[in-house]
Amino acid sequence: MLYQWASTRDPMDRVAESFWRVRSTTDETRGMAERLARGAQERVAALDEAIAAAATNWRIERIAAVDLSIMRIAVYELVAEPRTPSAVILDEAVEMARRFGEADSPAFVNGVLDQVMRTVRGAGEAKGVRGA
Repeated sequence: MLYQWASTRDPMDRVAESFWRVRSTTDETRGMAERLARGAQERVAALDEAIAAAATNWRIERIAAVDLSIMRIAVYELVAEPRTPSAVILDEAVEMARRFGEADSPAFVNGVLDQVMRTVRGAGEAKGVRGA
């Protein structure tokens, strides 16, 4: 949903409606997906700032749209969902990058998110985070 919103800038209600028209899932999963997408969309400027600070030598405009959407969701979750373990968030983001990104996306996403995680949640959280 967040990728579609970033690509079209349509209102999130329209994006969500379109997204769920062709997909089905449990109410719990749907609620979580919408909560994360809407939350990231509402804080996109702050999320991009955190990503840009962690993506040394990369301008935010040069980051692939898929990778950026994945990182926005993950950074939002790191900030707004403190009960979700960092390792889970990073693992899921790396898996999405592996599935939807380019060959180097998993390592790039992992490196940027690891840096953001250390800033947001502290260095102690890094234990148990899987490499790309």
